[in-house]
Amino acid sequence: MGDVTGTGPTIAAALRRAVAVAPDAEAAVSGGTRLSYADLDRRCRHLAGALLEAGLRPGDRVAVVGANSHQYLECYLAIPATGLVLVPLNTRSSERELRAALADAGTRWLFTDQPTPALAEAVERLVELGEDYERLLADAPAIPEWPGEVTEGDLAGLFYTGGTTGRAKGVMLPHRALVANAFHFMAYWPFSERTRWLVAAPMFHLAGTIGVLATVWRGGSHVFLPRFSGAGALDLAAAEGATHTLVVPTMLAAMADEQLRSPRRLTGLTHLAHGGSPCATEILRRARSAFPGATLLHVYGATETAPIATMFPEEERFLDLPRIRSCGQPAVGVDLRVVREDRTPTSPGEVGEVEVRGPNVTIGYWQQPEATASVLREGWYATGDLGRMDGESYLYLVDRAKDMIVTGGENVYSTEVEEVLFRHPRVAEAAVFGVPDDTWGEAVMAVVVPRAEPVTVEELLEHCRRELAGYKVPKRIELRAEPLPVSGAGKVLKRALREPYWEGRDVRIGGATLLSPPAPVPPSEPEPRAPA
Repeated sequence: MGDVTGTGPTIAAALRRAVAVAPDAEAAVSGGTRLSYADLDRRCRHLAGALLEAGLRPGDRVAVVGANSHQYLECYLAIPATGLVLVPLNTRSSERELRAALADAGTRWLFTDQPTPALAEAVERLVELGEDYERLLADAPAIPEWPGEVTEGDLAGLFYTGGTTGRAKGVMLPHRALVANAFHFMAYWPFSERTRWLVAAPMFHLAGTIGVLATVWRGGSHVFLPRFSGAGALDLAAAEGATHTLVVPTMLAAMADEQLRSPRRLTGLTHLAHGGSPCATEILRRARSAFPGATLLHVYGATETAPIATMFPEEERFLDLPRIRSCGQPAVGVDLRVVREDRTPTSPGEVGEVEVRGPNVTIGYWQQPEATASVLREGWYATGDLGRMDGESYLYLVDRAKDMIVTGGENVYSTEVEEVLFRHPRVAEAAVFGVPDDTWGEAVMAVVVPRAEPVTVEELLEHCRRELAGYKVPKRIELRAEPLPVSGAGKVLKRALREPYWEGRDVRIGGATLLSPPAPVPPSEPEPRAPA
């Protein structure tokens, strides 16, 4: 459970309101299934009844590994509303990674559409999403109402992110954080019963569920895309009249290219957001051409901020201005600052570390007090991103302080990949870092110094494939005979290794800019206003 309490709304409040004001409104479209809010509420209360009847109690962890669906939505709502803790896990993780996360969280139950004996052994009960899940709901009593003792400070979910020491970290988000995220989103975009939210990004990411509570709160519809493709997203959006969605830049690029190549009638798509990693301006231009009726929104944040930290609405108005390379201003309801090493605020234009404060911020990492203390400082969350703010509080990211790569919207910690490489008996030294990639923003690259006995690139790749999720496997491996460069303290100088790949760019974060960008406007001079 969380370490703070309060009387503010919880996740159950959103569903309670939706079923009160719009019981017959369409809540979910998932394959051939269509559910009203009355249907959704009833199914969620049967799921809660099944969990409680089985002996699960407030604070117990329940994991989900599966594709986007109405069943995932039911788990996302019902598990925290019951007082239990949701643990969404990445469907692209290896079995070893999933078992490690299940063990770390002390997970009791697992709902999944990819069951294996090894996963079943890792939990008390595995429920297969599909007929097994439907039988569970059919056989269980529905709770009469949502427990009133669940508070805004209680832990709602553990959201796992890569660990800088090789161990994944469970980001603890209380109900208050997820509710605040919904309110922050509703401050920028209109949500109503006419909203049809295309759930295209995977729901194990906060990018996939970023609009869920806001949509539920206003009685809108969710349209679920189980597995992403540009064509699939457009076809579903056209068929169901999708109005809003959020995708990562690689998905946005795929959708824009597909629409320009084979246009669909998408007159209802009026709100198109992107987040998860920086987005090249050229992708935004293509998106504007492909979806001229949609306004663009850039969302910057982290799992630890649930995830909204900054918002950049109506991005399309700034495509020809230097400000397009920013990620917007602090979101309504969020405090954001850039600080020096001594944690004093920087001046406009001065680079420092980005810190965030607000009701959306994590309460810490699950059972990792040292890691928690390293990022939570007097109420502020230290993101590990380096950036600068202009005179109007627009944030420009320039680098990362923490050793992380963002590839296709997925976070990859270098040390996690290095740890796997070092387990190969013929690897003497290894350094992993991100390099520019036109498709993924950044690609994982490794430089390896073999031991006396030689090793091939393919052998190392095969070794990584057995141990890591596919997106963490290096796209390139360079073998070197000479030792890696180190500092006076003996630390590998990764900046020296990756610098040649980023030469000519003014930032060191993938996808944030194109080669030879225009010079930034000096902070002392006001930037030209976008045309009205």
